[in-house]
Amino acid sequence: MLDNYDRNDEGLIYQINPTPITYDHEYVASRYDTYGELNGMMSHLRLGYIVGALGRRPESICDVGYGNGAFLKACRNAIPDRYGFDVTDYPVPQGVRFTKNWLDLEVDVLTFFDVLEHFEDPYVLRQCRAENVVISLPWCHYESDEWFDRWKHRRPNEHLWHFDLHGMTNFARVCGFKLADFSDVEDIIRRPETDRPNILTVLLKRA
Repeated sequence: MLDNYDRNDEGLIYQINPTPITYDHEYVASRYDTYGELNGMMSHLRLGYIVGALGRRPESICDVGYGNGAFLKACRNAIPDRYGFDVTDYPVPQGVRFTKNWLDLEVDVLTFFDVLEHFEDPYVLRQCRAENVVISLPWCHYESDEWFDRWKHRRPNEHLWHFDLHGMTNFARVCGFKLADFSDVEDIIRRPETDRPNILTVLLKRA
């Protein structure tokens, strides 16, 4: 394993002593606001995955780490109650309620799109009150230290945790959920550089 990295009991690889970066308006603008029409395409793809994986439209949703709000905009005509949480000062879209207490919300679906790998402690998910959780993040196919060192998604101090399907399944169980569905659907847009999936998307249901 590379210096400053380890693997925990669930099989997740994590950075031992990170120096987390600052997430602010500039961070959001420099990344998501430059994507143009891909924002809308990705947002509707994610919404379609949720509806398909659940087999219905959610009654309520909270997007944790909503970025520039593109996904919540896509939800406005599909989901009655919409909430957003982010550590930046980027405003939530019109028709969406900002929440400071996403862990206490009793929502149908809680979403983490390209977010959970940034958490200093992703196991805080154990405290949430949502019935369903949808997560997308880089799919780590750990092959060797050399591979991991070169992997484009490693991003020290930004991506602090790295998941594969086995680790995600164990993580879900420890947090009180079960893995109900998984997919690489985002690879339709976020194409992998190899023949292995690039992005892991999962639906977790309360166990």
